[in-house]
Amino acid sequence: MKQFHAGQYISQGFYKSFQPSLINRQWQIDNMEVIQLLSQADRELGRLDMYSNYIPNTDLFISMHVLKEATQSSKIEGTQTNMEEVLLDRDDIPPGKRDDWEEVQNYIKAMESAIIALEELPLSSRLIRETHRILLQGVRGAKKQPGEFRISQNWIGGATISDAHFIPPVYTSVPELISDMEKFIHNEEIYIPELLKIALLHYQFETIHPFLDGNGRVGRLLIPLYLVNKGILKKPILYLSDFMETHRTLYYDNLMQVRENNNLTQWFKFFLVGIIETAKKGITTFDGIMQLQKQNEIKIQSLGSRAANAQKVINLLYQRPVINAEKVSKVSGLSMPSSYKLIETLEKVEILKEVTGGQRGRSYIFENYINLFR
Repeated sequence: MKQFHAGQYISQGFYKSFQPSLINRQWQIDNMEVIQLLSQADRELGRLDMYSNYIPNTDLFISMHVLKEATQSSKIEGTQTNMEEVLLDRDDIPPGKRDDWEEVQNYIKAMESAIIALEELPLSSRLIRETHRILLQGVRGAKKQPGEFRISQNWIGGATISDAHFIPPVYTSVPELISDMEKFIHNEEIYIPELLKIALLHYQFETIHPFLDGNGRVGRLLIPLYLVNKGILKKPILYLSDFMETHRTLYYDNLMQVRENNNLTQWFKFFLVGIIETAKKGITTFDGIMQLQKQNEIKIQSLGSRAANAQKVINLLYQRPVINAEKVSKVSGLSMPSSYKLIETLEKVEILKEVTGGQRGRSYIFENYINLFR
């Protein structure tokens, strides 16, 4: 890494764009602190992956991890939607917040679609572009070439390019740079630890900024996609957006440290600490889920004749922890009056909590479960 040169600024007349170096080459890691953090990150990821084996219906819980990731990743881009709002139906969202709600929903769709696509497609520019298309479909970035690499100059920060914080490479070099990234992903003759490889890929993608909009969200999606694609995780259960949102200034500063000072070491350290902390939080969440399941089993057993229908409702809540009487009726087969009685019972045993405060159109949340993901 001592020989690493990030790239160079190139004059484009009245501004300078940054042209990153190609990354599809051999790498030599010689910093002991990075190696130590890498070892710890590998251990924590292994624990998280193993822990997920003991969670019943893992796919149900992945949907909540994806939802949290979507909320946090979009928040980095300025979208203001909390988890409870994301779980509501569109008609229950105030008109002024629906654009934000739509963007988070698209993030969830993009993530789920990409994971399914990985079963048939390699992690490639084709998959990245399709993920981007879904991300921007029908939302505020819909006019910014969804699914297509940019054919004009973009910039980061600042009202105009003149006062931009960072100006990515010219659009004519995007195809070559993305092709280099794609080769690097699949080059088995390059010996570099996988976690450092995805750290480098994320940096390079954000530096190229190949789209007119949505680069941050797609770049963060690349991380779990890569880990699943390489078999490091069996399921997409690790998301760094929460860590990056919490340390947003450090995140941007460390990316700029690479570009301006060739300081890849500091970026690797930041990224690996993110992996370690996020994996530990994931394990804590899974442990909390298992404890909550045990507590709810005891509560449900005390409900007598209503226990079977209560269990059906609980099973649905683990996947989508906001519910109303109509959904209770549909999943349980009960009449509406009986559904309200079941809801009242679940409120008494502190499984459900009413959140709307109205007399009609009431919604109820599985608060103890949502709290595990906050």
